[in-house]
Amino acid sequence: MCYMKRIVLLGLLACMGLSGFAQSPRWSEAQSKDWFKKQGWLCGMNYIPSNAINYTAMWDKTSFSPDLIDRELKAAEELGLNCARVVLQYAVYADDPKYFLKTLDKFLAICDKHGIKVMPCFFDDCVFGANTDPVIGKQPEPLEGWYAWAWSPSPGHTMVIDERTHGHLEKYVKEVMGRFKNDNRILLWDLYNEPTNGGLGDRSMPLVRKVFAWAKEVDPVQPLSIGVWCGNEGLNKFCTDNSDIITFHCYSTAENTNNEIQRLKAYGRPIICTEWMNRPAGSTIETVLPLFKKENVGCMMWGLVNGKTQTNLPWGHRPEHLPYNGPWQHDILTSDFQPYDKAETELLQKLCK
Repeated sequence: MCYMKRIVLLGLLACMGLSGFAQSPRWSEAQSKDWFKKQGWLCGMNYIPSNAINYTAMWDKTSFSPDLIDRELKAAEELGLNCARVVLQYAVYADDPKYFLKTLDKFLAICDKHGIKVMPCFFDDCVFGANTDPVIGKQPEPLEGWYAWAWSPSPGHTMVIDERTHGHLEKYVKEVMGRFKNDNRILLWDLYNEPTNGGLGDRSMPLVRKVFAWAKEVDPVQPLSIGVWCGNEGLNKFCTDNSDIITFHCYSTAENTNNEIQRLKAYGRPIICTEWMNRPAGSTIETVLPLFKKENVGCMMWGLVNGKTQTNLPWGHRPEHLPYNGPWQHDILTSDFQPYDKAETELLQKLCK
C-alpha cells in the first residue's frame, strides 16, 4: 500500500513540473502584446565591458569594474539606447552567491541610472577558442587577431552534459530570478543563449527543457524567452512554444532579416531580435535598424565599446590573418568612446528619439 501511494505521489509531482512545484502558465498573446506596448520601441545592445575578455571577467571579484561600466553606459544613453542584454556567469555565482547577487544588483542600479533595462541570460553554449568550461579569477589576456578567443560559456559544457549537476543550476536560476522576479529594472529573462552551439548539439536539450520549467516555477513578473538562432527544428519549436515573447538572432541582410521577421509574426507575439549587426555580412545599422523600427521589432545589436573581446574582427579570424583591413563586424564605439562610423551613431540617435 505504501509503495502504491509513493507511485501515485511521484506521478502527481511529475505532472506539476520537473521539480515538483506548480508552474505558471505561458503568457497569453494579449498579455505579451500589452507588455510590449508599454515598453516603447526597444533598441539596445549586447553589453560586455571593454576591459572584459569574457563574461566571467565582467562579473568576477577580481575584475568587476563599476566605474567603467558607468562611463560606457552613459555613452549608450547618449546614443539613445534603452536596453542591454548580458550573459550571467554561473561559475561566479557558485563561488560566492551573495557576492554575485550584490554585484548584479549594483549593475542593475548603474543601468537604471542611464535609463537602460536589462535582459539577463543564465546560460550560454558559445565557444570561440579552446575554453569550454569557465574558471573564476584572473582571465587570460587577448590573443591579438583572434575573435573572442577566451570566451567562457556558462555554466560550461561539462555541466550542461552531466545532468547530475543540474540541481546546482536549478538553485542558481531560482535564487537569481527569485531575487529579482519583481524588479522593474529587469526587462525580460533570456534563459539560454544559443543552446546546442559550441558542438554540443542536442546534448543541451535537457537543460533547455529544465530551465523553462524552473523559471515558470519562480513565476516572475517579467516575460521569459529563448531565442531562435539556428535551423534545429526541434529546438526552435520548443523555444517558440514556450516563450512569452519571440526572440531571435539574425546577422544577415535587411532582406533576409525581414523574411525572418515575417515568418516569426505567425506566432502572434511581439518580436525582439536579441543579436544582430554584422557589417561584412550586410547586417548594418544603415540598412537593418530602420527595418526594425518600421516593423516595431525590438533589437539589440552586438557590442558597444570595442575592447578585449576583439569583436571588431570577423568570426573565425586568427592571428595569421592580420592585418585585418575590412569593416568592423561588431561594436559601435572605439576604446576612447568615439564612433566607429559617425553616420551610424547619428542614425541611432535619430531613430531612438
